[in-house]
Amino acid sequence: MKISVQYSRFNQDILQILKKNKYITDYKIEGIGAKKNISVTLAYNQNEPVVSGVKLASRSGRRIYSKAKDLEPVLGGLGMVVLSTPKGVITDKEARKMKVGGELLFKIW
Repeated sequence: MKISVQYSRFNQDILQILKKNKYITDYKIEGIGAKKNISVTLAYNQNEPVVSGVKLASRSGRRIYSKAKDLEPVLGGLGMVVLSTPKGVITDKEARKMKVGGELLFKIW
């Protein structure tokens, strides 16, 4: 199944992480100039979607920040948290390894 997302460098960074962790199969940037979109191919395992749940953490009205030492694994390590940090958009495992905190974007499992 494919979905379309409006292009931004931030969205591209998030999709890169999701692809690296095999939550999506691939993504492709389409269009030119200000009318760019990203076509995303979702990942499936035996006709079941790989992504079973997503929970947004920060919203425009309420930002949630966390230190690296306060990040806990999602579902005992089966999921991940995506953060926006001064080092870029990274996962919770990378944040703990680099000892950097940031804004929690979402949890995915």
